[in-house]
Amino acid sequence: MAIFVIILFVSNIENLANEDWPAYNGGDDCNHFSKLTQINSSNISQLKLAWEYASGGADTIRNTTQIQCNPLIIRGIMYGVSAGSQAFALDAATGRELWKTNLKDNTFSMTSRGVTYWTDGKEARVFFAYGAFLYALNAQTGQTIFSFGTNGKINLIDGIKRPGADEYVISNTPAVVFKNTLIVGTRVSESATALLGDIRAFDVRTGRKIWTFHTIPRPNEFGYRTWEKQNYQNLGGANNWMGMAIDQKRGIVYAPTGSAAFDFYGGNRKGNNLFANCLLALNATTGKRIWHFQTVHHDIWDRDIPAPPNLFTIIKNGQKIDAVSVLSKQGFTFVFDRVTGKPLFPIEERGFPSSTINGEQASATQPIPLLPEPFTRQSFTEKDVNEFASNREEIIGQVRKATTGQPFTPLGNNRTVFFPGTDGGAQWGGAAVDENSIMYVPAKENPVYSSLIEAPKSQETKLILSGKQLYQNYCRSCHGANREGNEDGTYPSLQKINSKYNETSTLQLLNKGRGMMPVFTQLKEAESKAIVDYLFGKNTNVEMNDKANLSKSDYIHTGYNRWYDSKGYPINTPPWGTLTAIDMNTGKRRWQIPLGEYPELTAKGIPITGTDNYGGAAVTAGGILFIAATKDQQFRAIDRQTGKVLWQVALPAAAYASPSVYAVDGKQYVVIACGGGKLKAKSGDKYLAFALP
Repeated sequence: MAIFVIILFVSNIENLANEDWPAYNGGDDCNHFSKLTQINSSNISQLKLAWEYASGGADTIRNTTQIQCNPLIIRGIMYGVSAGSQAFALDAATGRELWKTNLKDNTFSMTSRGVTYWTDGKEARVFFAYGAFLYALNAQTGQTIFSFGTNGKINLIDGIKRPGADEYVISNTPAVVFKNTLIVGTRVSESATALLGDIRAFDVRTGRKIWTFHTIPRPNEFGYRTWEKQNYQNLGGANNWMGMAIDQKRGIVYAPTGSAAFDFYGGNRKGNNLFANCLLALNATTGKRIWHFQTVHHDIWDRDIPAPPNLFTIIKNGQKIDAVSVLSKQGFTFVFDRVTGKPLFPIEERGFPSSTINGEQASATQPIPLLPEPFTRQSFTEKDVNEFASNREEIIGQVRKATTGQPFTPLGNNRTVFFPGTDGGAQWGGAAVDENSIMYVPAKENPVYSSLIEAPKSQETKLILSGKQLYQNYCRSCHGANREGNEDGTYPSLQKINSKYNETSTLQLLNKGRGMMPVFTQLKEAESKAIVDYLFGKNTNVEMNDKANLSKSDYIHTGYNRWYDSKGYPINTPPWGTLTAIDMNTGKRRWQIPLGEYPELTAKGIPITGTDNYGGAAVTAGGILFIAATKDQQFRAIDRQTGKVLWQVALPAAAYASPSVYAVDGKQYVVIACGGGKLKAKSGDKYLAFALP
């Protein structure tokens, strides 16, 4: 017995000595979970800064850079991405830099969420997407492996081009690995000129393409009849930008998809539009579809599945069932049998309003899960206007004139309200799931409004457009009709652009993008120059002979207008940001708390409201949930049983990222990237790691 106890004790020490965070969101299951217990509720108050690392590349003048990276930790080495979009490796116990790339491709700007690690036990590689290129790097040195692809990289545009499309493609969320296969999703533009959103697999050693899954089906492929003919040639999107989960034992990759482009009008793609807005279960070896479920039919609300799936096991009627779930921007959770795709809780098709826009045919029904319980409210009316809104009566008058009150109301010519807002509800940070299948979901509840207007048209052979007209066609949906931007700074004002940019750097932004700023490769040089001239107070006209450069949609939308009062607070009744615990065995909520704080409101006696948040949580077997994500620049440790905040610390910049938890040499750490750059937050470049003294 004594020998057995000693062996068990030694085994536990060995298990703690190096506990990895081996993949994006913690592992192939994307559950953000660590089995470590060294840091727990009894000692969390002692947590201290262990080290910090300045990754470099932050734009602290214009505050346009971000870090959304969830770093990997493997055998004591941390792999991450800098504010300047360079991959790096650190000693995970000290933060000492081991290597860092210095890639200089002429490609699109990006905000990366991390890297992918592969090893066969003899060789180890890190796969890192830099703009439009997917690199293979030596994990020990960071050097490019030139035998992969073409000179060490794959150009992600190869294979997804279509007639009339732009050229914008990046991979901002890490790929997944099955054996020696790298499975890759991409971010493409959301305009009518978007590239195809195909999911592809490559050989990890050579970069040879192994398979492709067409998310907009070709003739004779399953799902083709849910589109208009030839949509695979004249539409794009339906892409996996949010990441995937993989069941290594079964060889199944679970890949969510986003909306078809253009996101807010589908009069040119009548039908349910498979496989847009779907959870796909694909054979990881062949790419063949095993099953699918569409969470939004004929999406005209930009209701992408916003985060990777979660893989876990629930107990239902006394039986263990391996499950897969996805979140929704609408505040729903869809849960399925991982093998068969059968819903594990009832899903009901419910009727919703038809469209008032000429040519649009909204789906008559949408799938609504009856369980799990929604983690956000589902409607917004004048009764939900915040009691302490600074210009409340004015807002109520505007709400009364708007189209609002229920989900899935199609955009019209009138102001139409999305609630939750266009980016959720849930967002790309996703959900954490513990060993008991309790799910923890950060979310937001901020109204957003928009409408549709007709795109410029002409029956003439030649069309003369001014820089202002081109701006209205391509830029107003984000930056506003009068270049005013939006209130929280996600889409900045361009009215005083010359205070931060010159004409050359503005033209470069149009050509390369940055952060949320997409790339307009479909524009000719003269068109881009005309837009820049307009922004800098000049009048330039462009003669358009090639109508392919105009939006192929009959309509454009009037922006992602987050609705705030005159003092900059959301107009709806709090909470504005939440963290919700849901028992996935029953589908019932355990608790919900407001996530984030406006200290100036709390000082007035207003209960904590929550704030906008971006990024996910990490949950541990020690009973702690770690989360930053909030606008208030705080990093919090929360009791996972009760939702009580046990510890928090101010960060050097807001951390719109997900933490990683790991152990090196018997010591547990939690690390978070502090990149800021959203919601008018200053940009930063720091990674901070915390541990017990």
